Amino acid sequence: MTYATTSTLSSSRPATGSLVTWTQAIYLLHAVSIVSGIVGTATIVGAFLFGWPSIIAVILNYVKRGAARGTWLESHFRWQIRTFWFGLLWALLCLLFVVFTLGIGLIVVWIPVLALAGWVIYRVARGWMAVADGRPMPV
Repeated sequence: MTYATTSTLSSSRPATGSLVTWTQAIYLLHAVSIVSGIVGTATIVGAFLFGWPSIIAVILNYVKRGAARGTWLESHFRWQIRTFWFGLLWALLCLLFVVFTLGIGLIVVWIPVLALAGWVIYRVARGWMAVADGRPMPV
């Protein structure tokens, strides 16, 4: 789908200022998890998936998703939810790789984990910048 199609489909009703603020707050919570993974003892992926800010963010996504339905922010809620769940899926696949290789996979598993960390940072940054510019996310 093109950007124009996305904008047309997801803007049947205007988004309220408070919903924009909620969306930005959710991106902020995800960003706090990422930063805590960078500066703390956890990894970026671990902090993003299991840190309290991201857990709260995903819960807020589900709570506020109905209010965003039919607005350009609906695409952001889907983007945020999918970022979390696909991140969890890829992290679990990395863990299964280590288990099925009887631990030998620990030598190379850091490559996909680092790629996943970069992907998470990219998704949060891209989404947050799009909200700041008043743009929906591609579907």
